[in-house]
Amino acid sequence: MKFWLFKTEPDVFSIDTLASSPGKTAPWEGVRGYGARNYLRDEIKKKDLILFYHSSCKPPHVAGLAEVVKEGYPDHFAFDKKHKYYDPKSDPQKPTWFMVDVKFKEKFSRPISLEELRSHGQLKGMVLLQPGGRLSIQPVSEEHFYYICKLAGAKGLPG
Repeated sequence: MKFWLFKTEPDVFSIDTLASSPGKTAPWEGVRGYGARNYLRDEIKKKDLILFYHSSCKPPHVAGLAEVVKEGYPDHFAFDKKHKYYDPKSDPQKPTWFMVDVKFKEKFSRPISLEELRSHGQLKGMVLLQPGGRLSIQPVSEEHFYYICKLAGAKGLPG
């Protein structure tokens, strides 16, 4: 099992949106950066755990947890001319963009802000806290993942 941080803008897709999705599950579509795409396509596996991060809000924060329930597959929205994630250069025979399905696990009763994350020396080296750490999907060490979950008072984690 690996650990990840997925960034999203809460006015586009929030932890509450995921929690209210059918089966509390939704595709993580629309990723249009190659680094994040590579993670979706090649590295993220079923049962991997996700820190659900709200960006472009005040304050940006870790809002909760999700789990990968379906591994990377072509993002079919890239082929739909009517969809906001349409990419005219994407070819269904050789897809450029990929997505995974994620399932809601928990909304933190206490979101952990970016400022608070920065204040903990135990999180030194976390990609999110590094200059240029802008990828929408980032690996997180097991140590950092569980430390953040502990800060948030997360319940029901494995291990």
